[in-house]
Amino acid sequence: MHNNVDQLFDELWNNYLSVTPSAVKVHELLGSTQKDDVINDHIALRTFNLEKVGLEKLAAHFKAVGYKECGEYHFEAKKLYAKHFEHSDPTKPKVFISELLVEKFSPQLQAIVKDMVAQIDESAITADNFLYSGTHWQVSHEQYKQLLEESEYAAWMAAWGYRANHFTVSINYLQNFSTIEAVNQALKDAGFELNSSGGEIKGSPEVLLEQSSTLADHFNVKFSDGEFSIPSCFYEFALRYEKPDGEIYTGFVAASADKIFESTNAR
Repeated sequence: MHNNVDQLFDELWNNYLSVTPSAVKVHELLGSTQKDDVINDHIALRTFNLEKVGLEKLAAHFKAVGYKECGEYHFEAKKLYAKHFEHSDPTKPKVFISELLVEKFSPQLQAIVKDMVAQIDESAITADNFLYSGTHWQVSHEQYKQLLEESEYAAWMAAWGYRANHFTVSINYLQNFSTIEAVNQALKDAGFELNSSGGEIKGSPEVLLEQSSTLADHFNVKFSDGEFSIPSCFYEFALRYEKPDGEIYTGFVAASADKIFESTNAR
């Protein structure tokens, strides 16, 4: 496992950029001349609640570089469970890890997922690069479509595996923008499509967090039966508000996150 938090995030970022070319353009749009102007609020990773690769197996990589568990979330409709983690240094990105509750799905979905997970080498899970190692299995495009009928999340995992599902621009630290509306408008003016599920802005000042996101890029994946263009990853934007005690809210809002998940839906 990594012993350097910045190195881990650099690797995750480079891996994310490799399938999310629009992220570079977003960076250029929002940042000025310095890369440091675009501060990452959080990243999100996905997995399955099977013991071999459960949420805690991913979390161990972050705990090794100084992260602690801070909150848990339940997504009834999407059949997911999630936790978020924060670093002792508040300028480091927060981490949101979710897992699919596999047993709540059809025997067909369970069989495909269990077969995928069985193909992962045990040693890969604790290796330095696990969190950006992609897929460890072969699936067909037919299986991908079969998963998609039940769970977009499961289908995305089948195609993309272990990598950051999204990075998130912290609007709080942007020099040229102070509202989420201004960020969204700049994105739309530049030709980006936003996730409008539940409205372009998820959350509100009342819940201390506003979020928006681009729709995922389309990128080619080599399935066992051919290459197909499918949704990859997206970029999110978050504006956080002060709690009554004057501290900035660092948690997540389940109702908003539920809609953010839909940024990778096929369209």
